[in-house]
Amino acid sequence: MASVTMAAMNKVKRGATILALACFSFVAGGSRAQTPGTAGNLEFAARITPTAARSEPVRQFTFFLLTKSYADIARDVEASDKIPSRDEFITDLKVSKELREWLKAHDVLDLTISEMDRMVTPDDIIHVPEFLLAYQRSNSGGVTKGIPKPRYRDADKKENPERYERQHQEYLTSLKKFISSNPETVSGFELELSGVNPQNKWAKIQADHTRKVSRLAPELAQTKYLVAKADTDLDGRATLAGIAAGNYWISTLNLDAAAGDTRLRWDVAITIQPSQTTRLELTNLNAIDAHAATP
Repeated sequence: MASVTMAAMNKVKRGATILALACFSFVAGGSRAQTPGTAGNLEFAARITPTAARSEPVRQFTFFLLTKSYADIARDVEASDKIPSRDEFITDLKVSKELREWLKAHDVLDLTISEMDRMVTPDDIIHVPEFLLAYQRSNSGGVTKGIPKPRYRDADKKENPERYERQHQEYLTSLKKFISSNPETVSGFELELSGVNPQNKWAKIQADHTRKVSRLAPELAQTKYLVAKADTDLDGRATLAGIAAGNYWISTLNLDAAAGDTRLRWDVAITIQPSQTTRLELTNLNAIDAHAATP
């Protein structure tokens, strides 16, 4: 009789345990489920109006719903891959101290531009070793009549340094006077500066930075900030359903939508209201000109 009673009690305990677990599972499951009435929908249509033409729907194009503006995401990536400032870049150049000082004092990095002959003075040419060498090469071989010729010898630099320095200064003084009297002889000297031109290196740094941002920003947007995405239909329309209420951005990331001569991107802030359908028209008015857009 006692064994029967114990068996009955064990069954009751097992039943209570199962019931308790079932209740816990129901509560836990309910906490993970979306609270009724907090979700909303987004309906949007995208159209582009080319210059002097009718608007066209943006067909079969992917739009992304993000929790952060794509422009801000791109700026975050840019900040994490900071390029040197112009002064920092110039400081690290493997050129003479005089050329670094000249570059910092002038708003130019491309030494091969045709305006260089009007940007440098006779003093600059004499003072900056790279300019002096370029001027000498440009006017060598008898192409320029009357140009002073150096009398100093490199051997005197060690054997007779005083004579070398005196003759060297006499040459620079006469050359400066010649350049001042014959400014046309400076024309074309920039062609001899290609070997020390910092513009190519600067352009590569900027291009590498832009490519890196263009690659990483869309990846970050889709891995960390993506809520949903949708492709537009042939009328340029799409719907995103069951979106939790809150603030979002509808974005094309760094992808361009084109029609005629117009290329656009969108990064538009929207607010999804609970239990409501938010409607949005994407047009030229709330778009970004892709030609001027950041990565």
